[in-house]
Amino acid sequence: MDTIASLFSFITTPVSWVIVQFHSLYGMIFGPDTGWAWGLSIVSLVVLIRICLIPLFVKQIKSTRNMQVLQPKMKAIQERYKNDKQRQSEEMMKLYKETGTNPLSSCLPILAQSPFFFALYHVLSSIASGKTIGVINQGLLDSARQAHIFGAPLAAKFMDSSEKVASLNASLTDVRVVTAIMIVMMSASQFYTQRQLMTKNVDLTVKTPYMQQQKMLMYIFPLIFAVTGVNFPVGVLVYWLTTNVWTMGQQMYVINQNPTPGSKAQDQYLQRLLKNITSHNEVRSRRKRTIVQAIVAKGPDRNDNERKFVTSLAKAGLAAQPDGTVIKSDTAAAEAESGAAARRHQPKRQTKAKRQAAAAQSGTDKPEQPKDSEDAGEPAKTSLQKGEPQDTKSKPSGTPAAGSARQAKSGQRKGQQRPKHPSKK
Repeated sequence: MDTIASLFSFITTPVSWVIVQFHSLYGMIFGPDTGWAWGLSIVSLVVLIRICLIPLFVKQIKSTRNMQVLQPKMKAIQERYKNDKQRQSEEMMKLYKETGTNPLSSCLPILAQSPFFFALYHVLSSIASGKTIGVINQGLLDSARQAHIFGAPLAAKFMDSSEKVASLNASLTDVRVVTAIMIVMMSASQFYTQRQLMTKNVDLTVKTPYMQQQKMLMYIFPLIFAVTGVNFPVGVLVYWLTTNVWTMGQQMYVINQNPTPGSKAQDQYLQRLLKNITSHNEVRSRRKRTIVQAIVAKGPDRNDNERKFVTSLAKAGLAAQPDGTVIKSDTAAAEAESGAAARRHQPKRQTKAKRQAAAAQSGTDKPEQPKDSEDAGEPAKTSLQKGEPQDTKSKPSGTPAAGSARQAKSGQRKGQQRPKHPSKK
């Protein structure tokens, strides 16, 4: 870890300068040597970095949604060119170019944070070793070494020895309890962030390998944080816990305000939007008008959530317009009611077993025909002639023979047969 952090030593000076500026501000409130002053400086560093990364976060959301939409097409390309990897790659790149999708965009926020993460790790490791770094001079170094968060020094690690922890004026028990709690919170926040993405903001009607990959990452990432967290200083754990909480809150806002089409979150959002529109009989904000306008423009391509939203508007006597506004319309309400009534009065489709049973029952109601010539002389009863014996005399030549019923069962044409020529009898 120290070797990797040294690769980003070029950014340690800007990171240390930002921390020192925030420390001078919080030091006037909480005292320069307190853990609150140094801890809040690290938290403020995270907030500043994440604000700068908001454009990348928006790009990540768009890329993730485009990847979800493209998964069926990507799967079709893989199956079509499964024996030609070069052609498969060319078709994939062509698809990305046509749709404007960059698969690496979903990793941009993490990649952009990495230099700051390792630079902070390098700064805190130098503080633990008693070395000045960046703009942190000897006076600030001594102040940082005295700062404790709930009894744990900023530069202490879970795996540190008792001698090293004692040199930082702390006990090993305090360090391990604090770091263990922070590691658990860090892993739990990462798991919850990924879980709410998978359960609320994914179109469940599309089953693709991409969803399975995301489900695996939901368990892998927290496990990675739990294993590697024991080697992070307390200050780095504060940094990573803060960025996880920021990501979780940022994602909750996006899910509530701009959900993925076809997801559970979109259904909940459209229900809230419907309640707001019906209570005021108008769309009251530009952003909401844009959403209604997009739903109207889709036409027959709307998903189930959007169709339910339009139908509910019609039942309330409102009709969505192409510009995103709504107007009162008795015609829309009447059409919605007539459509619902037609669906209610439509007979329920019977199951295959019931249809077969009804066909068998109707077959038993038909008059029985003699099976062969031997049974032709026996009396038979029909539903029209109860108790009367059937005529056993021979039938005229124009009447089909008794064996025609057996022939019809063997696959020949059913119904009245054409009479044979007398010469062919």
